Amino acid sequence: MIFLKTDDEIELLRQSNLLVGKTLAELAKVIKPGVTTKELDKVAEEYIRDNGATPTFKGFPNFKGASFPASICTSVNEQVVHGIPSDVVLKDGDIVSVDCGTYMNGFCGDSAYTFPVGEVSDSVLHLLKTTKEALYKGIENAVSGKRLGDIGSAVQEYCENESFGVVREFVGHGIGKEMHEDPMVPNYGKRGNGILLKNGLCIAIEPMITLGDRHIVMERDGWTVRTVDHSCAAHFEHTIAIRKGKADILSSFKFVEEVLGEKAI
Repeated sequence: MIFLKTDDEIELLRQSNLLVGKTLAELAKVIKPGVTTKELDKVAEEYIRDNGATPTFKGFPNFKGASFPASICTSVNEQVVHGIPSDVVLKDGDIVSVDCGTYMNGFCGDSAYTFPVGEVSDSVLHLLKTTKEALYKGIENAVSGKRLGDIGSAVQEYCENESFGVVREFVGHGIGKEMHEDPMVPNYGKRGNGILLKNGLCIAIEPMITLGDRHIVMERDGWTVRTVDHSCAAHFEHTIAIRKGKADILSSFKFVEEVLGEKAI
């Protein structure tokens, strides 16, 4: 069932999502070679709780009913999504996708950003920039009167024109009082297909794009998803509200980009 949000509910969603953006900025301050992803998780959880919210990912069940053990997902290099923070040390040339969720005032926030660690290769940097740009191409099509397929088609065309792979098995989603609501929001599709987008629909759009082949596999931990060919993958995500004429982006990369400065993607 799809729930359209009122203006008041959208403002509550905005508060949760802005906190996600600020949390990602706190992580941007400490992401560098030599840091472990478990250290990033500690920073994120403390910041989220200190600001009166709870991390929605912690304890979230997977398809086997196992609970996610951390507050953020940290997916390194060939890991696409749902990487578990650990004692793995980030190295110069790595990339790490950080997916973060919060729950505050009855509503959820959800956003992701892929960070370069030190100096990355030109090909990987191009992947990151293209994935982020594709997110905004999707958002441009997330307006009242268009169809769900317009969003996915925009993302797919933009990335495949650069010869990148578009992951199909994991998609964006509706968001509100629950982190995952209807509808599913694929990063591929056909223009003019899918449900009609209506004012007040709130969704998370999140391109997951690969440098090589688009096919993926799940690791034995039941969470971590990686590329079959071990090529790098990027992931950027915004939560938005459907409006007439132009989508209302409820999350923000502004805080991250203020920290990164010239190194922002």
